[in-house]
Amino acid sequence: MDGAAGPGDGPAREALQSLSQRLRVQEQEMELVKAALAEALRLLRLQVPPSSLQGSGTPAPPGDSLAAPPGLPPTCTPSLVSRGTQTETEVELKSSPGPPGLSNGPPAPQGASEEPSGTQSEGGGSSSSGAGSPGPPGILRPLQPPQRADTPRRNSSSSSSPSERPRQKLSRKAISSANLLVRSGSTESRGGKDPLSSPGGPGSRRSNYNLEGISVKMFLRGRPITMYIPSGIRSLEELPSGPPPETLSLDWVYGYRGRDSRSNLFVLRSGEVVYFIACVVVLYRPGGGPGGPGGGGQRHYRGHTDCVRCLAVHPDGVRVASGQTAGVDKDGKPLQPVVHIWDSETLLKLQEIGLGAFERGVGALAFSAADQGAFLCVVDDSNEHMLSVWDCSRGMKLAEIKKYKKPKFIPCFVFLPDGDILTGDSEGNILTWGRSPSDSKTPGRGGAKETYGIVAQAHAHEGSIFALCLRRDGTVLSGGGRDRRLVQWGPGLVALQEAEGHTDELWGLCTHPSQNRFLTCGHDRQLCLWDGESHALAWSIDLKETGLCADFHPSGAVVAVGLNTGRWLVLDTETREIVSDVIDGNEQLSVVRYSPDGLYLAIGSHDNVIYIYSVSSDGAKSSRFGRCMGHSSFITHLDWSKDGNFIMSNSGDYEILYWDVAGGCKQLKNRYESRDREWATYTCVLGFHVYGVWPDGSDGTDINSLCRSHNERVVAVADDFCKVHLFQYPCARAKAPSRMYGGHGSHVTSVRFTHDDSHLVSLGGKDASIFQWRVLGAGGAGPAPATPSRTPSLSPASSLDV
Repeated sequence: MDGAAGPGDGPAREALQSLSQRLRVQEQEMELVKAALAEALRLLRLQVPPSSLQGSGTPAPPGDSLAAPPGLPPTCTPSLVSRGTQTETEVELKSSPGPPGLSNGPPAPQGASEEPSGTQSEGGGSSSSGAGSPGPPGILRPLQPPQRADTPRRNSSSSSSPSERPRQKLSRKAISSANLLVRSGSTESRGGKDPLSSPGGPGSRRSNYNLEGISVKMFLRGRPITMYIPSGIRSLEELPSGPPPETLSLDWVYGYRGRDSRSNLFVLRSGEVVYFIACVVVLYRPGGGPGGPGGGGQRHYRGHTDCVRCLAVHPDGVRVASGQTAGVDKDGKPLQPVVHIWDSETLLKLQEIGLGAFERGVGALAFSAADQGAFLCVVDDSNEHMLSVWDCSRGMKLAEIKKYKKPKFIPCFVFLPDGDILTGDSEGNILTWGRSPSDSKTPGRGGAKETYGIVAQAHAHEGSIFALCLRRDGTVLSGGGRDRRLVQWGPGLVALQEAEGHTDELWGLCTHPSQNRFLTCGHDRQLCLWDGESHALAWSIDLKETGLCADFHPSGAVVAVGLNTGRWLVLDTETREIVSDVIDGNEQLSVVRYSPDGLYLAIGSHDNVIYIYSVSSDGAKSSRFGRCMGHSSFITHLDWSKDGNFIMSNSGDYEILYWDVAGGCKQLKNRYESRDREWATYTCVLGFHVYGVWPDGSDGTDINSLCRSHNERVVAVADDFCKVHLFQYPCARAKAPSRMYGGHGSHVTSVRFTHDDSHLVSLGGKDASIFQWRVLGAGGAGPAPATPSRTPSLSPASSLDV
């Protein structure tokens, strides 16, 4: 009879689900044990003469099965190491002559196979029971022993608790093969704890070898992730070690922080415009592009360890003071606010002021003018907004006082050469104040004095205007707050040109297949195409919704963009017109990827499904081809094989699944068979070729993005600690070293190489910055600073000529 669920049904159902999950994991391990035993028997037959095998009553294997599979040592004595836990059983293959006594051991249990049955993912997600898939080539399947009467079945009753039955089952199988099993008391890699229940799981990344030459296993949040070793790799020791010979040099920084900072734009004595974004202070020299007049380009001061919030230029026009906010490093240690005084010509840090004296951050700076900049005034971001005065030569604080917040009406102003005044107000208006004749009839005004009145005005920005800067040619630059626009104004407040950047968190990034261009999108709903040669914005459009991912068609004629509503668009890159508008589900889309031949488009959704579309030759039209269903969590990354027939995908619960798209979007249950498959791109963060990029103590979310170079020599990684890393590829050794580069002031959300691997593009999350890095070969220029640096980063090219 139907009725309301009892109060105890919820906990009972959860307990049952937990037991079911543990049982599935244990069944998979049993399959791994079976595969190990079968492989062990096969290897024993390789080392014992056929006569010895035949004399023992065991039929000799066929001649074509005597060869060891690729990647395995030719002579090995197997010993299965049972850790006595629920989720980890290993086989160790030790190089030694096989004792004849082991050649007559019992055959493997029935159904021995190296691959777990069903559709269990490598990341420990959901599974479905079914017939075991074929094992690796060359695995000998021995004769099956008769069923023992006391062998427990899955559904049989027993006096033992349900959680203990699988463990007893494993123990009985181990005892039945006693001459092949060696009980190990070592708990070095596990601490004697079950990874599913270990309290250290959330902060661990452990790896070990389960089947020497066959697979490796690592753990994220206690979940085991098994990865099969390609057949061409005989030993992990032969893989490259050390950081890559390639290095990165910061070439260009796109963006400007005007949303929440004031007095952030100045002109130096050299004629360079200085401003900041993220942890980088940019010195921009306008010019006409590479080789053009003025030698346009950027230099970068990279001495800060967290986001820069304010600037001040010394009266000498050379020295600059910049203040940073408080933060934490990757180990959780606090980074204190501080002011740097540095030389804009050499980019060398001259002095640090106020380390440990400010709270939260440095909000405003100013040099004294009457005494040639001998003193520096600092306002911090504490509740009291403490104003302090410092002796620049000695770095000593002379006085401080609480600074009370005043109404914000006119945040900035500038004097024009003709005596007029421009002011920027909190409503985004620029007002021109001109001189007018004195009015003797107005009380309080002297008859001999001039007055100022508004003679012109323009609505320049959305939100407050935080900076006005007069250039030598008489034009004025204005920096907006909310809209992050930089506008150049001519006489009469005529807008000459402008540059608009992103205003919110960035996530979507893709590079053009044949040009030095890249496209970005984010939470500000802007879709922007950037020209990496001229360092300028080619175009931008309003998506009306949050853009999270994008990918160019191999022809470069169209680009697909995934939104946060389950909707995805295809746009013509020349006309910017939307040529396709489709909705798949109502969950956000996290990845879109065209196949290398352009015939398919794969769309990964947070509804755990990968949608496959067949695409016309020009990329403008598409039709639903199928769906890849089997993940137990949302899709995070995916890649196509080089032949365009298969997909490798990752999910939010650390699964690694493989799909036969051409064969009907079927999941490949035997992941072992995909170990040698070649991938057109490698952006999946989980896989044998890249598992060495994960740091110790990782919780599974520390790496946001990964990208292999097109020449397959290096892999770039974007992490959660504001850093970009460069590793050798393949990166399949634990604790692999890397070259690390700072500059971003927020988590790095994405990295991509340009089509010719000449540059790498990285996106900052909340700092909305875009960094373009030049990739330098081993024989090229010297390496760029791998940590925040005081050396210049020069570029011969220019950006928008302002």
